[in-house]
Order: sequence, then structure tokens, then C-alpha cells
Amino acid sequence: MERIELPPPGPADLPLSLLEVGCSGRFELITHPLPSHQLLHPQTTLPHGLPPFSVDLQREVEKRFLSDPAWLPIHDTDAAFEKFLKVTKREKNLDSLLHCSPTPLHSGLSVVRDPTTGMLLDFTEVPLENTGLSAKNSLSLQRAPGPPSESLRGSNTNYPFLPAAMEELTLEQIKKKSELEEDIDFENDLLTVPPGLKSGMDFSAKDAKTATKGEVNLLSLLSTFDDIIDAVPDEEEKKGKAAASAETPKLPRTNSLEDLGIKEGPVQSSQAPATAAGKKEGASAEKEKEKEKDAKKWAIPVDIHTPCQDFYKRIPDPAFKWSFELDEFQKQAVLRLEAHESVFVAAHTSAGKTVVAEYAIALSQKHMTRTIYTSPIKALSNQKFRDFKNTFGDVGLLTGDVQLNPEASCLIMTTEILRSMLYNGSEVIRDLEWVIFDEVHYINDAERGVVWEEVLIMLPEHVSIILLSATVPNALEFSEWIGRIKKRHIYVISTLKRPVPLEHHLYTGNSTKTQKELFLLIDPAGNFLTKGYYAAVDAKKERTSKHAQSFGTKNTSQNTTPNQDKAVWLTLLNFLSQRQQTPVVAFTFSRTRCDDNARSLGTLDLTSATEKSEVHSFFQKSLSRLRGADRQLPQILQMRDLLKRGIGVHHSGILPILKEVIEMLFSRGLVKVLFATETFAMGVNMPARTVVFDSIRKHDGTGFRNLLPGEYIQMAGRAGRRGLDATGTVIILCKTGVHDMADLHVMMQGKPTVLQSQFRLTYTMILNLLRVEALRVTDMMRRSFSESHRDTQAQETRISQLKKTLSALPPMDTEGQLSDLLPYYHTLTELRITTQALQEAVMESVTGLKALSVGRVVIVTNSQHLNALGVILQVSNDAVNRTFTTLVICEKGNEEPTGEAQTSSSLSHLYSTTLFTPEGPCSHTVQKVKPQDIFGITTKTLKVMPERIIDNYNKRQQPRFKMDPPGQAISTATQELLRLAESNPAGMATLDPVNDLHLKGVEVVEGVMRQRVLQDCLKDFKCIHSPTFSEQFVRVQERMRVQEELDKLLFLTSDQSLALLPEYHQRIKVLEALNYIDASGAVQLKGRVACQISSHELLLTELLFENTLSPLAPEESAALLSCLVFTQNTQVEPHINNTLLEGIERVLCVCVCVCVCVCVCVCVCVCVCVCVCVCVVLISPSSPPGH
Repeated sequence: MERIELPPPGPADLPLSLLEVGCSGRFELITHPLPSHQLLHPQTTLPHGLPPFSVDLQREVEKRFLSDPAWLPIHDTDAAFEKFLKVTKREKNLDSLLHCSPTPLHSGLSVVRDPTTGMLLDFTEVPLENTGLSAKNSLSLQRAPGPPSESLRGSNTNYPFLPAAMEELTLEQIKKKSELEEDIDFENDLLTVPPGLKSGMDFSAKDAKTATKGEVNLLSLLSTFDDIIDAVPDEEEKKGKAAASAETPKLPRTNSLEDLGIKEGPVQSSQAPATAAGKKEGASAEKEKEKEKDAKKWAIPVDIHTPCQDFYKRIPDPAFKWSFELDEFQKQAVLRLEAHESVFVAAHTSAGKTVVAEYAIALSQKHMTRTIYTSPIKALSNQKFRDFKNTFGDVGLLTGDVQLNPEASCLIMTTEILRSMLYNGSEVIRDLEWVIFDEVHYINDAERGVVWEEVLIMLPEHVSIILLSATVPNALEFSEWIGRIKKRHIYVISTLKRPVPLEHHLYTGNSTKTQKELFLLIDPAGNFLTKGYYAAVDAKKERTSKHAQSFGTKNTSQNTTPNQDKAVWLTLLNFLSQRQQTPVVAFTFSRTRCDDNARSLGTLDLTSATEKSEVHSFFQKSLSRLRGADRQLPQILQMRDLLKRGIGVHHSGILPILKEVIEMLFSRGLVKVLFATETFAMGVNMPARTVVFDSIRKHDGTGFRNLLPGEYIQMAGRAGRRGLDATGTVIILCKTGVHDMADLHVMMQGKPTVLQSQFRLTYTMILNLLRVEALRVTDMMRRSFSESHRDTQAQETRISQLKKTLSALPPMDTEGQLSDLLPYYHTLTELRITTQALQEAVMESVTGLKALSVGRVVIVTNSQHLNALGVILQVSNDAVNRTFTTLVICEKGNEEPTGEAQTSSSLSHLYSTTLFTPEGPCSHTVQKVKPQDIFGITTKTLKVMPERIIDNYNKRQQPRFKMDPPGQAISTATQELLRLAESNPAGMATLDPVNDLHLKGVEVVEGVMRQRVLQDCLKDFKCIHSPTFSEQFVRVQERMRVQEELDKLLFLTSDQSLALLPEYHQRIKVLEALNYIDASGAVQLKGRVACQISSHELLLTELLFENTLSPLAPEESAALLSCLVFTQNTQVEPHINNTLLEGIERVLCVCVCVCVCVCVCVCVCVCVCVCVCVCVVLISPSSPPGH
């Protein structure tokens, strides 16, 4: 389109324009001439046009609710609505149903300026890249942002952003690509004549011709480009150029003068530069190899024992400053953050890991980016939100039920929320610089650990990772996995230093007289004191004995009564209050027991009048936003009375607002005793003076067990406030008796639990990945921590080496008599595998080991012997690594093992029963033979004297007796073995596993029959009669060995080797049967709904599509769905009305339908049906109370 240039205003043009004055609706006519720099008059006096105005409410309602077809119902239209349609005159607008977004422009205008003055000269059209990209069709960060309503949580129709290192090609993709595309070698075998032409170009290297007298000749310099002038040079010119190139030495091509070996001083011979260059190239090659080795190590441990002296020089202007001096591990972490590196910080509880998170948040605010802080539980999220809000101000909170300041630069959320944002392509990910994973050891959680792995895999490349964890043994292994899947280094910073040392005690008191029975078990230095343990045992035993003398034998039950618990807690808390060792966190592994223990302390008051007043005012102010009826809830009234006396309860059964009030009061020091479950210790930075364990046993969902070392350390670490307490006190209550010393030692000083993968496939994960074509579920499985043992890079390198080796091997001769050489090899391989399996079965059987007694003649085949006869002299007692001391005949000079395998001349690769007979003088050796070295157990036995044989052989191994002749016992046994070998050259009869050893297993019987068939088949092959059979068989064996290793590696690098692949195919069948996806894998409507549900996705989606919840009121729907989340045992039978009973029946019907479909698709009917029956019984209204 041509540009139309308007002429400048002439004298005939009238300078008329309308000016709108304000927003009053009054206009003025302007007639005075325009200034030279102004083209047109302003149309209004307001800078941004007319202000917004409110429309007529009646017109807006009519337009929105009566005229817009989107608001009109299409189902359940009653008669009144039909009458309304007749009265109302609504014009139909079919075009409003079409929403066509405008086609994006593929070009734009660019300004052309004068490079010296910067003056605008012209506009030019430039093509635009990635113009059609959007959140609906692309994973790129270059795509256009979505609507503001989807900026935070994203949408289930959005594509996620491309995960880091996910774009690498697999071996199958590379193979397909190589089949379609021809590899071009740009250095060799290039065409010089185009197809269809007679002449072409000469691209051979030509050196410039230099003048003889040192003068610069322009023609000689231009001679390099002779091929441009003359297409085909003459033969003489070619010979001359070849001679010139031979006389002039070529310098190696390099980017540096140093690589040429040029040094100051006299010029050396022409060989010197080449030698120096060769050395330099060798050194650089070695350096490159070292770099490649280092590059494979993605996890880099950081030395924190060397002090960082230049910390403030390296960071002169830190993003955040603290009022205290940082520890060494904190300084090292801050240095890595400044370099924008990812770190894994493993330290004890209360060691100061939060400092690393604080600096990352400050750094992102300095860079004007965003940070996401993830936590495993809401209590930790709430506490970090309060702390960071006071420190940084611009902080937001996102949990399942709370959303505060979502546009903040620092967002605190649970890991499930972040996973949903990643799958739904949230726009927050664009500006994300750091993701902080707190309490990473929570990845061991069987139910929710998979969420951490999903998030770590799905994070894009530009996001750096900060991992905060308690001390774990395999931090390097875990970091290596993360570094490998993200293709970036992870710096591991680990410290075992505890800021406040701990003292661990046993407490046996239960009354005023015994309240001081506190026994030190582990001192601050970490020494386990058995003296304190035995003192606690004696104190408990003495009281039990006195009780038995007065009232008879005491009940030996491990459970205590409520009165006994009350006595213990009152005694302990009074004792700790007198010693000023409050606040106290009492960990109790039962929510019911937490409530009972708090209620039983009705006579205990630990707060002053001032503290009571402060608690009352804070409590009332915090609950002021609740409605009047909600303020009178029994839990709130009860908790208010407990808090006034300095007692609090913290577990998942407490109302969220009440739990937050308790946390804030505890942090202020107004709660003196807090009865809490294990979740309170999960990263909540609220240390206490003392930690008390009600018990060391917990129920983990399957049964009762002792606390693991990591769990105990996590909870015990809450004792000791940094800067306030010299030591922290940890107390274990001994109510019924003192715990076993071994259990205490393992729990307190054992190694923490290693980080283990809990990766599992879920329907939500599969559906979220199936709706994006560029992402595959197998990629997610391959990058999981459970598959971290797969070193794909090393395997691919080995595959390329094996392919080169395979191509370099000499060809096989499979013609004529050797036509059946390959079938012979496969038959022989199968025979050896079958024989080896039978061997193992015999060695594992009782009768087989009984037959291998002293004096039994056996056939030995290993790296030193081939079908050599031996006699057993001694059998070891080690059942795991059993060996047989055996006298074996051999050639003279072959008594000692050389460590080398049999050579090809011995034909050890052939299956042959021919016994070994020495060609020269017969010798012998005594060796410890492994079970796999015994090729056959013969029917013969010899009378031998094993002690004399072994003693004589050991004696002759000494240098001074080396030349002594063998003893009479050895000579007799050797001659007897030689006689048996010579009399049975074709082989001796061996014990049959079925007939002689009486092994009646199906596998053994089938193996024996197959062994006989294969032995008979070997005689029918023609290749064994060929004169070149031995040579060709060696080639076949070598080629097949390489091929088998190559096939094994190809399988290991393929998707078929994934452990979860069969389960994935089964789940795909289930989704297809339920119409969540179609036959091609495209996600349907039900699948998109299930994507938004994190647990029980199939059941809940079916309930929605079956309209099961439609006839229920909101409170009835909540009551019905509570069966999916309620896990607490109760003895109270709820009252269920008829509507809920009908809803329960409908839920059970849907549940049975879903489970039957799963059974049919997965083919594990028995297991699943049993689980279904159990679930149906558990949620059935007729089930007894307590279930």
C-alpha cells in the first residue's frame, strides 16, 4: 500500500476546529491560526478524554439479563419463562455467537534513524517472529500473555511453560531423524560439480604464492582465487601448485599464536612448532576430558570449614543485611545466590536455613522479579507469611482456603498450589526467579511426596532452585538427580553444627515425691550415658516393687489411664515451671490425646494477671471478624479458657483461625504449654525451651512403630531458643516403664532417613500431560527420582562406541557348511542358560548339597579349568557364600590361576562333555571352588584323607618346601582322578536332578527335558564339520557379545525399561473406558474436569457428571463429601437424614461402577474388588461406629 502524503495547509484552508470544554457537553469553535509545531487542535480540555460515567441501571439490566442469550437458561424452562419470551421483544443476533480473534500481524514498523544525529529518517516494515503463539498452542515464554483473570492460577486449557531440559531428543527421535535426513560431511566427499553440469569449482586448499626476493606481488596473492577466474585449471598449474604447497610447510589452524609454538628468540627448525603444537593439543585434550568428567557431576559439595574472609569484598552491596554475623554455611549460600546458582542447604532444625530464603526474596525484589516459597503444610505457610510480611512487606499468601495479596513479589504457598500453577501455565512463572522448597525431606511422604518431584521436573529453565532440608545422608545423590534433569549445577551446603546443643532426659516421675526423677541420657556433646539409663530403670523398678508389695502385681499393659496421664503431666509441668523451663512443646501422636491432656489440666495455671489480660484482648480482637454464632462454638470457648491459663492445643482438628491465634500467642511467649502433633515440628520456626515426648511410638497409617531418627531429630530440634538458651531440654516420658535402650539409641543417634522417591502415577498427572502434545508422560517418568539410576548420557556414549566396534568387526562367513552357524550359536547359548539354571536349582536344594560331600568326584569348569575332574575335600559352613575345597587335576605348570580367561584355542566356548586329560605330566591343585564352577556332579566317590591332602598341599606352597614331592594321599587321589578321566574320555555319568536328586519342581523337570533336546540338536548342525568352524565361531561369538550389550543398552535407554510403564498403559485403558480420553489420547470434557481435582479425581468427576450432588443443599453436599477427607476414628454415630442416605447410596453406586471399570481394565480383579468392598463398608451408613 502506497503512502499518501497530504500537502501542508495553505492560505485557503480555514483553521476551524471544535473544542469540548470539560465534561459539561459544551463546545467552542476555534478560528485562530494553528501554531507551526501543532498539527491539529485538541478535541477536549481533559488530558485523557471524557471520564467514565454510570449507565442507566434499568437499561443495563435489560441488556445484560434479558437481551443477552448467554444469560438465558436452556434447561428446565418453566411456563413462566415461556410466557416471558412471548412478551419480551428480544432481537436475535447470531453474529454474537461467533468470537473470532483477529489474525495476528506478521510484520511491524521499525524506525530508521540517522546513526550520527539520531534523527528519524523513515519507517521500514520488519517481519515479526512468534506472532501466532498463545497459551493455547505453545509452551514458549515468547507467547503472548493471557487475560488478567488467568494470570495467577492459569487455566486448564493453557499449555504449561516448557520444563527445563525437556527439549532434548531421545534415541528413538534421533534414529527417526537420521533415517529421514542424510548426514552431510562438510569436510570430506563434497561434490565439486553440480548435478547436470559439465564443470564445477575446485575447492582444494591453495596457498598464496610468495615472491622470491621478498617483494609483495599482487598477482601472487590473487593466485589463491584462480578458480574463480578459470573454472578448470590446467594440469601444469595443478602440478606447480602441488610442488609449491609441498615446499611451504602448512601451519596448523588455530585461534592463538601460543598454539603454534611461537616463542621469543632464535627461530628453531620446522619440527619444533609442530611438536609444541602437538603437546599443546594433547594438554588441551586432557583438560577437555577433565572438564567433561566434572561436567557430569551436577551436584557440587561446598566446603564450609574454610572461612570466607573476603565475603564483604565480594558482596559490597548485599540485597539484605542482618543484625548478626552470618554462619559460614550461610555465607557460602549467599555467595551462590549472588551468582544465580541453585543450592541445597541441609542443616539441623533452628540452624538458620531461613536466612538463605530471606536473601533470595530480597535479591528478587532488588531484581524486580518474583519468588515463590513453598511449604508442605498450611501452618508453616501461615507462619512464614507473618514473618516475611513484617520483614519485606510485599508478600502474598496462597493456600487452599486463603488468598492474600496475590500480586506480591514474594508468594508463599503449598506445593500443590505451585504444581497446579505450573500445569495451568500461570503468568507468574514468567517473572519467577527463585523457588524455595522448605522441608524438602517431606518428599519421603508416601501420599504427597510425588508433588515435590512433579514440581521439580516441571519448573522452566530460567527458574533457580533453593532446597532447604534437615540433615539427610544422600543430599549429594538427590542434588545430582535435580542437576541432571535441569541441566544445571546444584551446590550442596551441609552442616551438622547445632546452634543450641540439646540435652536428652528420661522422666519417670508421677507424683510430688518423684517429680525430680529426671535422668540425663545424652549430654550436650552427644555422648550416650548408660549410667543415666540404668538409674531411670532402677527408679522405675523400685517404685513398681513397692507397689507390688503393697497392692499386688501391677498390670503390665503399656496403656495408661487418663488419671495416670493427668498425674504425670501435672507433676512434670509443675517441675518445669519451678525450674523456669517453659515454654514447653509436648508432642503427642494423637489428636484425641492432645485434647484430653489439655482438658485434664484444669487446676494448672501458668500465666500471670497481666498475661491473662493480654491473651484475652488478643483473642477477642482476633475473633472479632467472626459472626456472633461462630464465636460461641464449643471449641472456641474451650480454647479461650485454656489459653488464659497458658495452655494450648495445635493439630489439624483445630479451626484454622484458632490455630493461627495459638501460633501467634506461642511466638509471643504467652502459651507456656502447647500440646501438638508432629505437624507442628514441620518447619514452623517457633522454638521452645523444652520439648516433651508423650511417647516414642506412633501410628503411620498401617501400624504402630517407633519414631524414626529423622522424625525424632526434627521434633527434638524445637528445643532451645537461639540467643536465649544455652542448651535445649528434651524429655521422654516413661509412663509404664523405661523404653528399651537399643530403641532409644537407634532413635536418638541413628542415621536420618535417606531421601527416597515416592513417585507414582496419578490420573491428574496423566491428564494434565496428555492435553499437551509436546509433553509426554514417559518423559515425566524418566526424569523422576525413582529412575535417577539411569545414566542416559554415559549409556548413549557407550552405545555409539559399541556401534563403531560392531562396524569394525570382520564379516561373518555364513555360506556353505557355515550357513547354520548363527542358529548353532543361539542353540548353544540357550543350552548354557538352561544348564546354568539347573545348576543353581541343584545347589539350592538340600539333596544337591548333601551329594556334594567329601569324596564326591565333580567336573570343574572355570577360567582356569575346562571339564577337569576334581574331588571335594572340604565344604564351608557359610550358607551365603558357600565354597568347596577341591583337589583338581591340571597340566604341569598350570597349578596357579593366572586370572585370565580361557583362550580361544582351548575352545572353552564350545559345549563339550569331553573330559580334560593332560597332554604331558599330570599335576594337581587345591582350590576353593564356587558352586557355579561345578559343572557336573558325577556318580563316583573316592576315599580320600582330606586333612592330609590339604596340609601337605599348604606345606608345599611355602618356598622352602616348594620342591618336595607330593604326599602319598595326594598322589593316590590324583592318579585315581586321572584314571577316571582316561577311562571316560567322552564324559562321565552325572547325577540326574530328577531321578537321582529327586527334584520334582516343574521348572527343574522342564529344564532337564529341554537340556536333553538341545543336546541332541547340537549333533545335527553342519557347521561343526567345517574346517574353519573354530575361527568363524570366535567371530560370531565376539559379534554377538557386542550386539547383546548394544541391545541391552538400547533397551535401558528406551521407554520400555521404565518401571511404571505397565501401570501407565493400564491407567490409559481406564481413562479410555470412562471416556476421559478418546482412542487417540485427546483429553475430553470429563478429563478436563478431572485435571482440576488433586485426589479422588475419578470418583468426584463421575459424581459431578452424574448430577449426584444436584438435589442436595450445600451443607448436605459438604457432609457427603466429608467421607473422602475424614480420617479420624470416632465413637459417635452421626444422625443421617433420608436425603443423605439416598446420597450415600448414589455415591456407592458410582464408586462401584468406577471400580468395576478399573478392575476390567487393570486385570487385578481380586485385589481391587477387595479394596472396593472395604471402602464400601467403611463409608456405608450401616457400618458400626468407630469405623
